Amino acid sequence: MKKQLIIHTGFLVFILLLGLSAQGQNERKFVRHGNEIFEQALQDTSKIDTTAFSQAETAYRKALDKRPDDLKWNFNLGDALYKQMKFEEATAKFEEIAEKSEDKIEKARAFHNLGNSMMMQNKLDESIDAYKKALRNNPEDLESKYNLVYAMNLKKQQEQQQQQQDQNKDQNKDQDKNQDQNKDQQQNKDQQDQNKDQNKDQNKDQQNQDQKKQNQDQKKQDQQQQPQQQKISKENAERLLQALQNDEEKIQEKVKKAQAAKAQQRQTDKDW
Repeated sequence: MKKQLIIHTGFLVFILLLGLSAQGQNERKFVRHGNEIFEQALQDTSKIDTTAFSQAETAYRKALDKRPDDLKWNFNLGDALYKQMKFEEATAKFEEIAEKSEDKIEKARAFHNLGNSMMMQNKLDESIDAYKKALRNNPEDLESKYNLVYAMNLKKQQEQQQQQQDQNKDQNKDQDKNQDQNKDQQQNKDQQDQNKDQNKDQNKDQQNQDQKKQNQDQKKQDQQQQPQQQKISKENAERLLQALQNDEEKIQEKVKKAQAAKAQQRQTDKDW
């Protein structure tokens, strides 16, 4: 069964029992009218008749125009505001009653409904604090005990949900971080590959330049050596010519000696 907040409405019956002989019959008339509308609206549990509670509010305010310090009438006005879901206005009204009331039971009721108003605004810490104050003034208030447990359980659920959301958020952050790291790694790899290709191209260009320079140097060296080779060839040619000339002179001398010897031989032969 779904839990629901319990709101105190105990002053309504008290107001109805007031005698008509007291002073301020017009004010009490407004209060009685407001109570009648309030009770009729409470009878229909299938819906919240905000129009009826608004009419009750109007009646209570007319009475309070004459007696603004009446705590019981202010309490009923706070209930009417709460039923219309005017939780901020109801909060202010119940805080005022709790502060001004000297009766512990009345103070406990005000703190109880203050806790309800706070809870409907999702102010759980303030709601829990109000229920505790209600129980300090009336430790036997079972309704405040019930609502206190309800508020504490609701706070625990919200804390667990928030913790789960924080964990999911951290996981998403870790996933995003990993994705960023992978992206950075891929970018670094791409950059390395690009640098590698650039270095490869640079090395190839350098090799081409070195080869070109080497060819140029070899060509230059060949050009420098060519005149020297031509000069060496001329000197060799002169030496060869000189050698040939020397050889020719030696050969001619030998020829002359041979001819002289032959002539002498012939002369000898004639003498015989």
